[in-house]
Amino acid sequence: MSGTAPRFGLGVSNAVRDIPQTLDLVARVDQAGLDHFSVSDHPYLGRLLDAYSLVGFALGRTTRISGMVNVSNLPTRPAPMLARAVTSLAALSGGRIVLGLGAGGSWDDIARLGVKRLGGAEAVRAFEESFTVIRSLTGGGAPVTFDGEFYHVENLEPARVPAPPIWTGSVGRKSLAVTGRQADGWIPGHAADWLSERYKESRPVIDEAAAAAGRDPHDVVTVFNLPGRMSPTPLAATRDADGRWLGGSVRQWVEELTGAVVEHGAGGFTYFPVGDVPIERASEVWAQEVVPGVREELARLTTGAAPGL
Repeated sequence: MSGTAPRFGLGVSNAVRDIPQTLDLVARVDQAGLDHFSVSDHPYLGRLLDAYSLVGFALGRTTRISGMVNVSNLPTRPAPMLARAVTSLAALSGGRIVLGLGAGGSWDDIARLGVKRLGGAEAVRAFEESFTVIRSLTGGGAPVTFDGEFYHVENLEPARVPAPPIWTGSVGRKSLAVTGRQADGWIPGHAADWLSERYKESRPVIDEAAAAAGRDPHDVVTVFNLPGRMSPTPLAATRDADGRWLGGSVRQWVEELTGAVVEHGAGGFTYFPVGDVPIERASEVWAQEVVPGVREELARLTTGAAPGL
């Protein structure tokens, strides 16, 4: 188990039709003490709000919780401007921002925005270069000039606030290696969890790249996107025939997530409500019952207290 407490978040909709529900959910989980909320980034879809506009608006209505775009579509958000966006949000919110970063996936959609299409290897190189650009434009210091393969900036004054944590959505081996060399966290793709083959095959790539770069692999936390049902009663099976997590009762959730942290080193979870329970109710159970239950169980294991104390 890592010495750093795991982070707990909630994934919310950025559909225009869901604005009242989304803002209400973020306010509720802020009050309940969750660590972050996240929204997706698909700027080529008119039915969705711009992710950073939503994050900024929601942060202005909250006091504790951090916001994250899960994950930022880098090809449509050039690194220098993305650096300005996240440092501005950090300054406005008191540092309540996490930068989710992705190399870009749906290139047919991205190209419809007029963005130059990159090949897979090019996209990964641009992805890695963006870390240098973003971090150089944060934390104050002398003006920055950078002449890279994809980004060129000249005599730019860095923002005075530090860079936020950067979590990636890497999937391919080359992108995973960039995560190991550069990132603070990793969000496994396709909602893969700690028992999935995707996680078991991918995490060693990150660890090896981190070690080769002189980093401690534990400095790259794994934060899982985790869909699942909140059941009022225990489920006979919490995983399907393929081993994918289905959900369960509060006690089943607490036991599963505690085990993920203690036995598999999970660094956090972003919950996405699914199933027959209304989203508002499932989110409430997550924030007010499951998350406190996991935190209490981890604290008990750390202190050696007896169960139930």
